[in-house]
Amino acid sequence: MSDPEDSITQVDTFIAPPCLGQIRVLYQDSDILLIDKPSGLLSLSGKNPLNLDSVHYRLVQDFPTATLLHRLDFGTSGIMLVALNKTVNGLLTKQFQARTVEKRYTALLHGHLTDDSGVINLPIAKDVDNFPLQKICHSTGKLAISEYRVLERLTEPFATRVEFTPVSGRTHQLRIHSQQLGHSILGCDLYAGVGEKITDNDYALHHTRLMLHATRLAFDHPITGEHIDWICKCPF
Repeated sequence: MSDPEDSITQVDTFIAPPCLGQIRVLYQDSDILLIDKPSGLLSLSGKNPLNLDSVHYRLVQDFPTATLLHRLDFGTSGIMLVALNKTVNGLLTKQFQARTVEKRYTALLHGHLTDDSGVINLPIAKDVDNFPLQKICHSTGKLAISEYRVLERLTEPFATRVEFTPVSGRTHQLRIHSQQLGHSILGCDLYAGVGEKITDNDYALHHTRLMLHATRLAFDHPITGEHIDWICKCPF
C-alpha cells in the first residue's frame, strides 16, 4: 500500500539569501572531513537553480569525491561529517543507521525552562498541508526522542541555553520539540511558540539567525577504528 503523502506534490518556494559565511575545516585526512557549517547555508543544493550554493556544492570544488552523511538545517550551524570516498561513505552510513554516532547541539530557547533536564518523546510526521513544516502526530508520526539539559538561564536575552542530545534524527526535530516544550528556539521562523512575546532586549537576537548549533560529534573512524569525539565551539 502506497503512502498517501507520495501522491501530493509539494513545492518549495524558498530562495536562500546569499551566505557570506565560510565553511571551516576542523579535521581532514584521506578518508573524512569534519567541517563547521555556517548558519544560512543549505546542506545540499536545491532543485531551484537559485539555490545552487550549498555545503556540498562548495566542498566538491576542492574535494570532488565528497559526500554528505547527514544534513543540518539551513539556519543551523556547526559540525558535519563528510566522507571522501565511496567505501568510507558506506561504512559511516552504517554507523548512522545503527545510531552509534553521538550528536550534541547547543540552543538558546525563549524564556526560562522550569526543569533542569528532561526527555521529549513526541512522534513527528510531515505536515502535508503546510510544507515544509513537520507536526506532532501520535497516529502517523515516527518515533522522535530528544534529551535536554539546561546549561544556563540568561536575563538578556530572556532565554535558556540548553544542550540537546537527539536520540532520533527527524527533520526539524529539535525545533518542533522545543516549541512543544513551550520554549521555541530563538530565531526560529517555522516553529515560534504560541503566545511568546519577544522583548526589546532579545528582539535583535531573535532576528539574527536560528540559535541552534551542532556542537559535538562522536563516532569511530571507519578505517583506523579510532574513536573520534570532536567539539565545535558554539558561536553564541
